Amino acid sequence: MKLLFNLLAVILLLLNNGASHVGTDKVSLKEGDSVIFHTGVKTNKQNYFTWHFNYTRITKISGNLSHICTDVQCNKGTERFRDRLKLDHQTGSLTITNTRTTDSGLYKLQISSSKKIFNVAVNGVSAAERNQMRHVIDGEPVTLESGETNIKKYLMAWYFNDILIAEITGHQKTICTDVQCKERFRDKLKMNQKTGSLTITNINITDSGLYELKIIISSSSFCITRLRRFNVTVFFPAVGICVAVVFLLMVATVTAGVIYCRHKKYKPQIKKIRMMLISRHRIQTTLFKGLGMTLNQNLDEDSIKTM
Repeated sequence: MKLLFNLLAVILLLLNNGASHVGTDKVSLKEGDSVIFHTGVKTNKQNYFTWHFNYTRITKISGNLSHICTDVQCNKGTERFRDRLKLDHQTGSLTITNTRTTDSGLYKLQISSSKKIFNVAVNGVSAAERNQMRHVIDGEPVTLESGETNIKKYLMAWYFNDILIAEITGHQKTICTDVQCKERFRDKLKMNQKTGSLTITNINITDSGLYELKIIISSSSFCITRLRRFNVTVFFPAVGICVAVVFLLMVATVTAGVIYCRHKKYKPQIKKIRMMLISRHRIQTTLFKGLGMTLNQNLDEDSIKTM
């Protein structure tokens, strides 16, 4: 009996050691990214999945039942993950959309008797950087920067008004496979093999619109999706100068009109105020003169009395 007890103890110890960590992954994100944390397994009635964020439970799958943010702490304060968590019922994978800097921390996956940890850091990005406005003169080149430096494991795709115009996967690069794209951007698109940035040469008015860059960074443990938008406006130089001149003339005309109207409107009031000031000055002068005469008269009377 004692031997059996010791054998059971050893088995439990081995199981506990095997259940320590499946692994720890470091995940670096930019604010606004979407990320999927993979479990690497398929759910069934015997599997039990629980996701924790900094020791607070945020999701749970038990058999055919799943729960998201049932814990009070998960929805405490500003409701940190409101409508931004998605749980795959088949695999237990967790998706976080539109990430924020406050999402940085440890995400722990508990799978039956094992667990896995994701160490996540979300770096802040300004809204202007994610959604850029570009103004270009007709005929000039423009480069839309991807903001990335190492894209060996990235999949990058450029879209113009929802039409795929350029794509790069590892060492393979494809530009304008669509007929419509070839007609519009014939020999005008260049994609940097190292950064994925897109250059449009000899741009024209019809090239104005929304350019979107979709970046996918994937590994066996997680998948990151990053979006950047560029609103490009192309105009003729002569048109731009004419518009500026007309605008300045309009401003000058309106300003002159306002000054004239104000002067004409308030001219009687200004004249009235001026007359009041003159009258007040005259009254003050008269009073002071009168006061001076009275003082002098009193002085004369006093001097006569003393004589």
